[in-house]
Amino acid sequence: MRQSWFGLLMLMLVSGFLSAQDYKTYDDGIARYKAGEYQVVIDKFSGLLAEGERNKKIEEDLYFYRGLSYYNTHEYQKSLYDLEKSLALNHYNKGTIYWYMARCHDKLAKQTEAISNYKLALTAAEKNRKLSAQILADRAQYFSRQGDAAAAQQDLAQAKTLDPNNPEIASASLKKSAATPTTRTAGEEKKTTQVIVKNNPTSETKPQSNQPQVQQNQSVHTGLVPALSSAYKDEKRYALIIGNSNYPKEIGMLRNPVNDATDIATELRNSDFEVQLLTNATYVQIREAVRKFHDKLTNGPKDQTVGLFYYAGHGVQYQDENYLVPIDAKVQFEDDVVRMCFPVQRMVLANMERSNSRMNIVILDACRNNPFPATSRGVDMGLAEMKRARGSFIAYATAPGSVASDGTGRNGLYTQELLKALRKPGLTIEQVFKEVRMNVLRLSGDKQYTWDSSNIVGEFFFKLQ
Repeated sequence: MRQSWFGLLMLMLVSGFLSAQDYKTYDDGIARYKAGEYQVVIDKFSGLLAEGERNKKIEEDLYFYRGLSYYNTHEYQKSLYDLEKSLALNHYNKGTIYWYMARCHDKLAKQTEAISNYKLALTAAEKNRKLSAQILADRAQYFSRQGDAAAAQQDLAQAKTLDPNNPEIASASLKKSAATPTTRTAGEEKKTTQVIVKNNPTSETKPQSNQPQVQQNQSVHTGLVPALSSAYKDEKRYALIIGNSNYPKEIGMLRNPVNDATDIATELRNSDFEVQLLTNATYVQIREAVRKFHDKLTNGPKDQTVGLFYYAGHGVQYQDENYLVPIDAKVQFEDDVVRMCFPVQRMVLANMERSNSRMNIVILDACRNNPFPATSRGVDMGLAEMKRARGSFIAYATAPGSVASDGTGRNGLYTQELLKALRKPGLTIEQVFKEVRMNVLRLSGDKQYTWDSSNIVGEFFFKLQ
């Protein structure tokens, strides 16, 4: 079935002008950044930027990462230029951008500009306590070097209040440096303050030098893992995974969903999720599983519980609601959908919101062709974009209103790439699904564009190490 006009339009708008080779260069640049090969990153991303027009989201990332690479090669004027470009392109990580602009100005002995950018960084990060604590801890060291002991002590105290569970901040002390900002060496850049950037971990612990880890596909420095593990040690993770393949002939059997669900369940168990796996499920079985899932989330510790719902199989859109199709669904008329199929928004996402879960993750690999052609007047193609519940991250295998084919191997294309991304340590949830989107788009020849929407606050890592 052809994609809807909306799906095609969004595909044209988002896919941009990068070729498959450009994506490969971009991915390689990310790997080189992770390895600390900053000059290689500068060379590769400079080449991409010189090619002319490209997708805006890619362009803002290219400037962002190249700017951070320039910072780490001590080219502070060039770093400022690139960070300002990424800011003008509305890069999401504004707190980090202003933060490193402040550091550049500090290096260049422009103290007025440094102080101004520290303030802007804190304003941009005001809703993220962890990032604010990191910026305050770093500014405390800056004030200490400038001889303003009172301001330094105030910032450090506030940082410890905002993020008391960060052991590096909690144990940080202030020592006035004998070196001036213009004469500090790379060795003197080492800090004792642990930094975890919003949605992107940064490590500044001994013996590593001052550097952010903020790009989309990189791993966490090994020095960061203990701090993150400590911060999330009491978090409870619950997942409900459903895969339906064994449909009757009139609906259409699917090759991959049971395999997809089974493999996702295995991977999530490796990421400390308590998993409830259901395959080839009837309506009653889905309803009971959702009830048990809701009980887990409701009884979990408040603000320390994460819920994840994954479904692979047939799904349909009817009257602005997305429905999962059980294997026993018998739909002959349009209103049978409401009685025979399971509503995602009303029964899954709403129940997750009415719980102690701080984050509700819903992943739908269910955007296949309408399995009920006789009801095609009222049952729409693909899935609809759902209204976001509090603290929710919703991911779709393809854009709203469009469809994706069942795969030919063990896994469908979407879940195949999701499994790969979930296995990479140190990626935030946003980074995981951005990587999935880029790879699915590339491997499908620009035919399948994945989709996600979010209103989450705070960070989430599937795997730390």
